[in-house]
Amino acid sequence: MAKKKLSDLSDLGGFVFSTNEAFELESEDTLETLAPQEQQLEALFSNKGRGGKTVTVLKGFVGTAEDLKSLGKKIKTKCGVGGSVKDGEILIQGNYRDKIIALLKKDGYRVKRVGG
Repeated sequence: MAKKKLSDLSDLGGFVFSTNEAFELESEDTLETLAPQEQQLEALFSNKGRGGKTVTVLKGFVGTAEDLKSLGKKIKTKCGVGGSVKDGEILIQGNYRDKIIALLKKDGYRVKRVGG
C-alpha cells in the first residue's frame, strides 16, 4: 500500500511545530457572532441515533461557542425542558420545533423549518 503524498501543511491535520520561541499560533476559532437578523438557522425534528427519544435540533448558528451556549440556555429556559449544545448544534429534548421557531423569530432570527 502506497503512502499518501502531502500536498501542503494542512494535510498534517493542524499540527504545528516551530523552533521559534516567540511563535504565536493564530487561531481561526475566533468567529464573530452574527447579528440575529443575519443568522440563518434550521429547526428540525429527529429521533435517529438517540434510542427513540425525540429531540429538536437547531443548526446553522454562526458565532462563538459562548453565544451558542447562551442561546441554548435561553431556549431551554423558555421551553422548560432539558437539552444540550454539541458540535455547533442545539439539542432540545422533545418536539418543541414550532415553539422554538416562534421564540427565535420574535428575537429577530431567521429560522427555517426543515422536514415534515
